[in-house]
Amino acid sequence: MTTLTDAPVIELEDLRVDFGKRRILHDLRMKLTGRAIGLLGPNGAGKTTLIHTLLGFHAPSAGTARIFGRDIRRDAKKIRASIGYMPERDSFIANMSCVHFVRLMGELSGLPASAALERAHEALFYVGLGEARYRQLGGYSLGMKQLAKLAQAIVHGPRLIFLDEPTNGLDPPARVRMLELIREVRDSGLAQIVLSSHLLRDVEECCDEILILKDGRIAAQCDLEEERRSNRKFLELETRNAGENFAEAVAGLGCEYALTAPGRMKIVLQDGVEVRDLYKIAAAQQVQIRRLNYKRDSLEDIFLKAME
Repeated sequence: MTTLTDAPVIELEDLRVDFGKRRILHDLRMKLTGRAIGLLGPNGAGKTTLIHTLLGFHAPSAGTARIFGRDIRRDAKKIRASIGYMPERDSFIANMSCVHFVRLMGELSGLPASAALERAHEALFYVGLGEARYRQLGGYSLGMKQLAKLAQAIVHGPRLIFLDEPTNGLDPPARVRMLELIREVRDSGLAQIVLSSHLLRDVEECCDEILILKDGRIAAQCDLEEERRSNRKFLELETRNAGENFAEAVAGLGCEYALTAPGRMKIVLQDGVEVRDLYKIAAAQQVQIRRLNYKRDSLEDIFLKAME
């Protein structure tokens, strides 16, 4: 694998896709830069069409897109060599052994035959199929097939990996293992990820940026890391024996606050102010902090707002 550049992972430039007279994607314009980008939206939102267009399966009807600065119209062949794709639906040759299937996918991605076979063994051991790599794919369980699809997506060392519903149908232990592998790939710093899933929890656990589509349009874009950082600044306090002096002391730290009910207040922490500073004030004034919660906009909240 080669190291990543500073170019945006994906740039959408008025990207439009029509199937006959039906418009699927409506002039999408966006730059995505995250290590792991979550692609969300209800059924029919255009998620799979967007992925297939970026992969070169569908030609744009208007506009274009870039992957690491390369135009999908002009540089399709070079782009394909640098990306991996784990499809939602199985695309196996049932009577072929897994190692030879993954080797074939490596060759189709541009690896020489000998290197492809070596990398196939490495990829299968990495995902946990080393002991079963010579078995025919037709005899694999659902969880093993998902791991085989991940192995063929990473065998050639891509810089960007598209994962379409990678945990679809998996039991809880297999789902946990799949998400661990996805995070390992993300944290390696050698490949970035686009994860399309209808499971918000999977996206929240793996991604630092999300793009939400609705009816072929961009409904929302969100930097989850920034959301997580900003949420640490918003507190809800439930206190006992707190009077005006406590509120004034909080304001003296430079914090904004609002009294929402007797003994309850909301506080916005300023830079340089920590939670322990509130406890110091409480101790000095003999105020009991009975409960302290961080405000947290979950991905579900963000998604529901986008759907509205």
